[in-house]
Amino acid sequence: MACRSVSSWCHPRAPNLDIFTCVKDSHIWAIENPLNSAIARPLCELSSLVPPQFLAPHKKLKVYCVVAHTLQPHLVSAGTNIGVFVCEFDAKALPPAAPLRTAPGSREHDAVFVVGRELKLLQFQLSNPANPAPGSSGSLNDTGKLRGDIPEQLHVKQIKKHISTPVPHDFYSVLSVSSSGKYLAIVWPDIPYFSVYKVSDWSVVDSGSARLLVWDTCRDRFALLESILPPRMPIISKGSSSKKVKEAAAAAAAAAAQAAAAAASSATVQVRILLEDGTSNILMRSVGSRNEPVSGLHGGALLGIAYRSFRRMGAVQPMPLSGYGSRSVSSFSTMDDGFSSTRSSNEASPQTFQLYSWETFQPVGGLLPQPEWTAWDQIVEYCAFAYQHYIVISSLRPQFRYLGDVAVPYATGGIWHRRQLFVTTPTTIECVFVDAGVAPIDIETNRRKEEMRLKEEQSKAFAEHGELALVTVETKQSTSKERVTLRPPMLQVVRLASFQQNPSIPPFITLPKHPKADNHSPIQMEERKVNEVAVGGGGVAVAVTRFPAEQKRPVGPLVVAGVRDGALWLIDRYMCAHAISLSHPGIRCRCLAAYGDAVSAVKWASRLGREHHDDLAQFMLGMGYATEALHLPGISKRLEYDLALQSNDLKRALQSLLTMSNSRDIGHETFDLNDIMNLSSKKENVVDAVQGVAKFAKEFLDLIDAADATGHADIAREALKRLAAAGSVKGALQAHELRGLALRLGNHGELTRLSNLVNSLVSIGSGREAAFAAALLGDNILMEKAWHDTGMVAESVLHAHAHGRPSLRSLVQEWNKTLQKEMEHTPTTKMDAADAFLASLQQSTISSLQDSAKKPPIEILPPGMASLYGPNPGQSTSKKPLHTSHHPIAKQLLLEGPAPTPQNASTPSEPSEPVNPPAPEPADAADNPPTSEPASTDSKPEAQSQSEETDASVQQVPQSDNGPIELQPSDQEPVEDEEQKSLATSVSDTEGSAPPASKGNSAIATQEASQQSDDKGTEADDEISMIDFT
Repeated sequence: MACRSVSSWCHPRAPNLDIFTCVKDSHIWAIENPLNSAIARPLCELSSLVPPQFLAPHKKLKVYCVVAHTLQPHLVSAGTNIGVFVCEFDAKALPPAAPLRTAPGSREHDAVFVVGRELKLLQFQLSNPANPAPGSSGSLNDTGKLRGDIPEQLHVKQIKKHISTPVPHDFYSVLSVSSSGKYLAIVWPDIPYFSVYKVSDWSVVDSGSARLLVWDTCRDRFALLESILPPRMPIISKGSSSKKVKEAAAAAAAAAAQAAAAAASSATVQVRILLEDGTSNILMRSVGSRNEPVSGLHGGALLGIAYRSFRRMGAVQPMPLSGYGSRSVSSFSTMDDGFSSTRSSNEASPQTFQLYSWETFQPVGGLLPQPEWTAWDQIVEYCAFAYQHYIVISSLRPQFRYLGDVAVPYATGGIWHRRQLFVTTPTTIECVFVDAGVAPIDIETNRRKEEMRLKEEQSKAFAEHGELALVTVETKQSTSKERVTLRPPMLQVVRLASFQQNPSIPPFITLPKHPKADNHSPIQMEERKVNEVAVGGGGVAVAVTRFPAEQKRPVGPLVVAGVRDGALWLIDRYMCAHAISLSHPGIRCRCLAAYGDAVSAVKWASRLGREHHDDLAQFMLGMGYATEALHLPGISKRLEYDLALQSNDLKRALQSLLTMSNSRDIGHETFDLNDIMNLSSKKENVVDAVQGVAKFAKEFLDLIDAADATGHADIAREALKRLAAAGSVKGALQAHELRGLALRLGNHGELTRLSNLVNSLVSIGSGREAAFAAALLGDNILMEKAWHDTGMVAESVLHAHAHGRPSLRSLVQEWNKTLQKEMEHTPTTKMDAADAFLASLQQSTISSLQDSAKKPPIEILPPGMASLYGPNPGQSTSKKPLHTSHHPIAKQLLLEGPAPTPQNASTPSEPSEPVNPPAPEPADAADNPPTSEPASTDSKPEAQSQSEETDASVQQVPQSDNGPIELQPSDQEPVEDEEQKSLATSVSDTEGSAPPASKGNSAIATQEASQQSDDKGTEADDEISMIDFT
């Protein structure tokens, strides 16, 4: 063949192909075993990938050059006569290798892999495994950089050994190791066939027909999908373009589709177990009762089965890659074999994923979306389900609980190392640190499990000893119930390696190196900033960066072998081992804490810059190591307080809080009002202390609560002193903080400080908070004073009414005066000339000045209280009033609905003696005569009859020749009791000098007075009963 382009290529799905080329046709050709047979086979046919509108019927597609991506070999670009094609060849396929368990105490690690039809062993280890101890000073190179902290590839010593056991096929294979490490399983999904080998002697213990095989995490048992794939479509040889050949190919494709559907529907999941002697037994022949065909298996602590309906074949023609005869099928075909990486959204059908128990083979939970792959922790604590754009992480103990997901897209594989999940993607290597935290449902689950355990023990004891086991001796048992602090889950992702490296600089433009510090290129300065170390106390080399620079990722698909000797081991497509360093202090401390060795993590923190200790302490707190994180020397006081509170070290929390708030010098003495008002001029240090306490008021309250819960009264008292001193300053604490302070002072019996707090709050105008504090003291007088002195008259009225205070009447009068002033006060609004003119043209709503003066006063009373303008409760009403007014009386305003008023029967009264006419009133009394208000509804009938008789006698006034003379009513505002007393005195002085009335006038006055009494008896009755002549 006349090759137009040749390029080297290696892919796990095509283990026997090393070179691909093009020969100016529509195929990409691959050369198999160039050193031995050099057989050329078509890799794929590009004509079927071109839409019809881009390729004319008479025009043929021709490939001129082919090149593979340098860093991602699954991406291949082909240059054709109609454009450039970018093809992807199964980015999720991994090399056929699997790590084996390392013997205890051995520094040499093993992995097994398949090459051709041979099984080989890879042994690898670090050539310079000298890791400095956590407390040592480390080793520095000539440039002053710490060895091991430099982001460079570690030197690996590795060797490949032959194993005398051959394998039956040279197709694409998938290797997996059992949980105990005693057995190795190899699956050839394109055959399909599987074999299980015993690692000790590499003997075959089980084999058969299967396309998928997964292991249980807890025992040496596995599940397999037994099925036989139908023969694929026949291969169209080059130059076969006749009509008969195409029709035969179409018929074969239809037959293959039908056979594939039948084979998929008949596939069953079988579970087998390997015993100690190496024999294999079948536990379950068919797991699951669903009708959908099985498309995937996932191992772990639970067996995962993915169901999917059969998909139609794609348009890409499959091409053989290796093998001969009818089994020479393509690993990149679009048949639904569970390994195709390119899935069209139009062809994809709904997928379901169900978890099953390995013990009972019953479903566990509901249906889930089908993941790409799953990874389960060896100690069955965590699991990860990988999807296309993220990884879902869940905890398994004490129950299955979703923790969260991390945005790691296109992940190809991962492995757990305690609470660390190492993940590989086509371009990066990530480490996910995981902690489940503490949830309320976990606490409840553990409590129920403990109760069930105790019941089981009791039932066993009863079955063994009878009723004697139920006899208990009552003794004093001191059960210290530890307070469990809830903690949210923590997920942190750290990138370890990628292809993002610093760009290389050509030698001819590289600046010469000078010893002076000011002559450095930007690249060198950046590299120095990343890798620079500082020397701390005792000569310990300290890394100044939080995390190391991203290391160089090996090219191609990788298998994660695990963490050993402080490094992450990887195996590439050429079966070479690579080590990613984990020796940077920022990574090493996190790995140790996640593994459970928090003490070593704190020791390693001495090699990390102190500016990064807060970040490390937050990580350790999320992992549940608050007590150990307190020993980090570089943490801030704010974080030290949080850690001390979490670890119940309240004495250290108090010291940190006093340092943060700068309040060590306050709280020992009390301040009066003058000191508080002059803090800024006389006591500058106290000003800073008060501001600090106000800033951390919430922390003080939390510390007091924690001290009360654990019985540390002295710590709570010290915090209360500072907080009470700050509460005396106006505006220092908020309202809810003042109430919390008062409540805690009352709980601790600090009555003197609480009383001082009330007085301080009253002086600064915090009425509600002062009343709340007074209520804690139980002092009603102080509560009333707190409300009254801060202008909260309504609250003081309600309080006095509720507790029967004697000051109720005066408080109600003051309240009504305040309301009257608010009603009379009209807000002034600015008006221009035009608005004033238009307002003057409007018709006045007040008809006369007399009507405007008839506004009744506001009178709002608590329920059951007599009117303010009537007699005081318990006062006699024997004195007669002077005169009455007959204008309409305003209705009384009550806090409750008015009670029914009894009807007053007005009867004409016969005067026993004549009444002298009143003398003229003084000018001041005439200007402001008293205005009567309706009496309260609970007046007695005797008072009503007395009022009626008095009303009839008052109506007997002297008459003139033209008619009777009546007193005109007054519409002015009510006067005070003192004015009423002066008015009564003036009337009594002038009563004796009035001339006597004649008999005729007296009779006419009596008749008219009785008629008026009949018409307006009730009104006058109410008015007279409210006039106070005392």
